Amino acid sequence: KLLLEIWRQNYFLFLSGGLRYQKLDSADCFNSKRSPSSEMALLRSIQCMSMKTSSLSGRIPALCRRQHASLAKQVVQATRYASRPAMSSTLKTCLGSLRQTTTQQASSGGAANPSRTDRIIGKWMLGCAGMVVGAVVLGGVTRLTESGLSMTNWHLLRGMKPPITQEEWEAEFNRYKQFPEFDAVHHDFQLSDFKKIFYMEYFHRMWGRAIGLAFAGPAAFFAYKGWLNRGMKIRVGIFGSLILFQGLLGWFMVKSGLEQPKQATDIPRVSQYRLASHLGSAILLYILMLSSGMKVLLPQAQTGSSPPAGLARLRGLVHCVKGLTFVTALSGAFVAGLDAGLVYNSFPKMADRWVPEEVLAIKPRWKNFFENPATVQFDHRILGSTTATSAIAAWALSKSVILPRQARLAANLMALMAIGQASLGISTLLMHVPVSLAAAHQSGSLVLLSIVYWLSLELKRLAK
Repeated sequence: KLLLEIWRQNYFLFLSGGLRYQKLDSADCFNSKRSPSSEMALLRSIQCMSMKTSSLSGRIPALCRRQHASLAKQVVQATRYASRPAMSSTLKTCLGSLRQTTTQQASSGGAANPSRTDRIIGKWMLGCAGMVVGAVVLGGVTRLTESGLSMTNWHLLRGMKPPITQEEWEAEFNRYKQFPEFDAVHHDFQLSDFKKIFYMEYFHRMWGRAIGLAFAGPAAFFAYKGWLNRGMKIRVGIFGSLILFQGLLGWFMVKSGLEQPKQATDIPRVSQYRLASHLGSAILLYILMLSSGMKVLLPQAQTGSSPPAGLARLRGLVHCVKGLTFVTALSGAFVAGLDAGLVYNSFPKMADRWVPEEVLAIKPRWKNFFENPATVQFDHRILGSTTATSAIAAWALSKSVILPRQARLAANLMALMAIGQASLGISTLLMHVPVSLAAAHQSGSLVLLSIVYWLSLELKRLAK
């Protein structure tokens, strides 16, 4: 009776998940003279519940997410009645199968294949992650074209409306002339030139606002519908906080470039520390969103055998590549912030030396790694070369490990992207940092990081 009541109360829930039932009458199924037909009808419904659990991302976890927190416990308790002598053997087998399936999936946190709602949430996460990549690319182009300081104020709502009339444009241009970048860099600009850099920064800011809307709107809808479990609610809260933090940190970074330089000969630019923090938090947000989306969309690994030989060592090396890729990307932020890519435009040597003379010119010495353009470029070269070498070494090691098709594809793409990213970096350096190549190089770091993370996730699933 408990099973029937649970099933009857959630009839429309099962229906929305793609299952089709005929309602059973309680008196017909559980009277003292239960008919074989009614028992078979109940049996078919329970079989559907058991068979469809995988394709619906675990009926029990899904029901818990839909405000049926006690249902999993009730079903498991109800299946204990399978030991009653009066119950038919077929029904006992079916209930036992249902109990085993729900217990396994409750412990694994999901099922072999995601449900429809999980697919929607996963694709939403990946879409937001893709928009973060767009923000990083736009931010890189904004920095390369020296457009980031063209908007000298920040308002969450009023900043969404650009100048329209000639008077508004003149007022905005006159405001820009009051800050040091105009005299030091763009002193020969006309209004038409100013409009170009203004729109570049404007589109970057509007893209950030679009990310916030694309995230907040669906998040509120999913929470209202009860589609978010407890873990996803926590992650959504963290992601929303990071998006808001990104906007505030971006303006905090811009403010550093609007201040008067300490020395009259210095070129006004944003703080490289704040730029690296802005980029680093954006990459962190992207990886977290990518992780959440991929974990929801990728089916659970169903392996009954032990992990292949050499898998642990390969996983360790791939984790090293992942960390090196992230650190190298942060190092690139310091290169961009100090215009260090324009200091030495030769490779592999820096001019005629392997190590530049001024590598430790600043006192105290630790500041050279963050404020000396020659040292920052040297560090970026070393980190980039180490990352590419480690990625190729991980690919070579993967050849000796038995991997499934997707993991093998990820390993091959990692090696190809590592070589391509290193080639982009060298070309950008030798051609004196053209905007197109530099933007492609920055985007390539995210592509490489995504592939390495994908590979690490495939290896993690394989190790279970």
